[in-house]
Amino acid sequence: MHPAVTINEALGTSDSTAQFQMEIFLPAVVGELATRSMSFFIKNYCKRPEQSPVVNLERILLRAQVIVDEAAGRCITNQGMLQQLSMLRDTMYGGFYVLDAFRYRAIGANEDEDRQIMSKPWALSKFSYAKRLFLSSSSTKTSQELEVEQVLDSLRTMILDVSESVMFLATYPRLLRQPYSMHILLEKCMFGRQMEMELVVNFLLHTQPCSGTSLGRFEVLPIVGPGRSGKSTLVAHACNDERVRDHFSQIVFFEDGNFGHEGTAILRDESTSRHDKNGRLLIVFEVVRELNEDLWEWMCSLSTRFTTTGNKIIITSRSDKIRKFGTAQAMTLKPLSHEAYWYFFKVITFGSTNPEMHPKFLHLAMEIARMQSRSLVAANVTARVLKDNFNINYWCNVLEFMKRSVAKLHSMYDEVPDIKIQDVVYGGVKPHGRFKILAWKSQILPYHCYIYTCEIREPQTRVVKRKRSVNNKFVSCG
Repeated sequence: MHPAVTINEALGTSDSTAQFQMEIFLPAVVGELATRSMSFFIKNYCKRPEQSPVVNLERILLRAQVIVDEAAGRCITNQGMLQQLSMLRDTMYGGFYVLDAFRYRAIGANEDEDRQIMSKPWALSKFSYAKRLFLSSSSTKTSQELEVEQVLDSLRTMILDVSESVMFLATYPRLLRQPYSMHILLEKCMFGRQMEMELVVNFLLHTQPCSGTSLGRFEVLPIVGPGRSGKSTLVAHACNDERVRDHFSQIVFFEDGNFGHEGTAILRDESTSRHDKNGRLLIVFEVVRELNEDLWEWMCSLSTRFTTTGNKIIITSRSDKIRKFGTAQAMTLKPLSHEAYWYFFKVITFGSTNPEMHPKFLHLAMEIARMQSRSLVAANVTARVLKDNFNINYWCNVLEFMKRSVAKLHSMYDEVPDIKIQDVVYGGVKPHGRFKILAWKSQILPYHCYIYTCEIREPQTRVVKRKRSVNNKFVSCG
């Protein structure tokens, strides 16, 4: 009978060797477990708290503000860089709009204050854009949080896109002007048109490639845009630039596209005389209705008499028809966005006062700006009134007055006749004298109504051969 064989004997190891291996293996396992446990606890309990979306938005807006302010102090001539900066500026305005909307939360922190505010006639309307931007207290992501993340992603993308262009900003010369606070700077420049302003100035100061048009030595820049979009103001700011004034010997303005006797005399004198600064001439046409084609042809024939180069023409109009006269690419002006308008109104209203220290005033200012239809004139007038009376009750009264005025204006447009055209045609209603009828009302925005003014005339009774009276009625509409 064979003796039993132990495991150690089968493996060819002794008891002392196995014990030695276990002494090495066990501490290694315990040490690894301890290290991983410590890493797990440190990672989960000592992790840096995640910053709120508002803090992240403030930080990235500060970065965008630095880039925009630095670019505003440079004389940039590259059109691609100007377009990039314009896109960054628009995205930044949207970010500030979202950030200010979040600050409404400070107003509703106290329930008593919240009830008082919501009972006021100047409380935010139900469909106000700012109300839709509130963050909920739940842990799940709401549509508002997703919208904030979208704004953050847009700003990060824009800053990343312009990061290479920022390196070239130092190569452009600085503008010779004194540093202003932002609210003073906006009062002395044309807000929201920085890119367009530089493009117009670059057109005026630099000679474009020969286009082979009938205007000879004149280069033409058409500027198209709706009413009150700032076409004339843009040209006035460009002509007031010191570089432009030094570049041209004379700047002539014509309104409504008509020269007149005085204008034709000026152009004849300019075409035959010599002046300093190479006799360059800048002509500005502000076309309110239609440009006189005959006068334009006369201008083309007169331009052949000019011997100097660098003469410029700027045409502004609401009509796209002036695009055909341009030797340079036409410029199109669009109204300011709601976000850009709010940024402008907030800055000139609060001035050097920090809006974050006055959340209730910020609340009122945002609602007032929403009711001004993005009018820059109204923004300047209202901002001056509010700034001179920095009182919460006064601001409430201003907003209440504006709401009543807007409601009254809307009621005037909503007053449509009760009589419809089919009621008169088919005899359902038999009115007398002059009256208005509703011909058709649009079912989609902007809900236009087409109204006719009608009159039922009753001619005098006339006598025929058989002595029978005849009374005819007819309806005339206009």
